[in-house]
Amino acid sequence: MPGGSQLRVTIWNENVHERTDKSVMRIYPEGMHGAIAAGLRRELGATASIRFATLEEPEHGLTEEVLSETDVLTWWGHKAHDQVTDEVVGRVHARVLEGMGIVALHSAHYSKIFRRLMGTTCALRWRSAEGGERELVWTVNPAHPIAEGVPQPIVIPHHEMYGEFFDIPVPDDLVFISSFEGGEVFRSGCCYYRGAGRAVYFSPGDQEFPVYHQPEIQRVIANCVRWCASGAMANDAPSSRTGGVRRDWFLEGS
Repeated sequence: MPGGSQLRVTIWNENVHERTDKSVMRIYPEGMHGAIAAGLRRELGATASIRFATLEEPEHGLTEEVLSETDVLTWWGHKAHDQVTDEVVGRVHARVLEGMGIVALHSAHYSKIFRRLMGTTCALRWRSAEGGERELVWTVNPAHPIAEGVPQPIVIPHHEMYGEFFDIPVPDDLVFISSFEGGEVFRSGCCYYRGAGRAVYFSPGDQEFPVYHQPEIQRVIANCVRWCASGAMANDAPSSRTGGVRRDWFLEGS
C-alpha cells in the first residue's frame, strides 16, 4: 500500500442532513460516514485503517497532516458544497495529483473538488420522485477491479434518478451504467487518472434512501477504494543518485 502495509482511508462526509433532517437521522443514525465505514470494515477488514472528517471541523478535518496520511479519500456532499473552502479544495487536489485516490459518491459530482478534477460543470438531469424509483446498476466492464464480486445487475429498490446528459469528460474506464423506471440511463461508475492519482465517481447514495446499508453497494465502494489505492508513485521526484531533476532543460534545450 502507498502508506505502508495498511491502507489508510479517510471518509469525508458533509454531515449536514444527518444532523438536520429527521428522515435521514432514522436511516443513518451514525451518519452516512458510519454506514460507509461499516461496509469498508467488513470488506477490507484489518487491511485498512479508517478515519472520519466532516465539514464542521477546523479545515473540514482535512489538514495537511491528515491528507499526508491518507491513501484514499471518499467524499460525500450535497447541501453545503459552497461552504468547502477553496484552500482545502486546492490541498485535496494537489494530493490527488501526487497519488492519493479519491472516491466521489452520489451528489459529490457537484462538489468543488470533483468539478476541479474534471474541469467541466459536472451537471446532470435528476428526478427525486416521492418514495424514489427502482435503479438497476449494470456492469459494462466486468474485467475492471471495481466490478469484482458484484451481482449483475445491482438492484436498488428505491432511489433518486440521475440521468444523462452528465457533463463529465469521457471516463478513462466506464464500469457501471444505471437504468431507471422512467427509462433514463446514467453513467454511474466512472474511473479517471489524474496526475499520479486515481479518481472514481460512483453515483448511488442519496441521503433519503438506505443505499449505503446495501452489501452490494458496500462491496463496490470497497472495490473503488482498493483500486484508487493503486495510484502510481511519481517518477519525477528528486533522485539522490543524480542530485535532483533539472526542470530548466525544457527552456535551455540541454
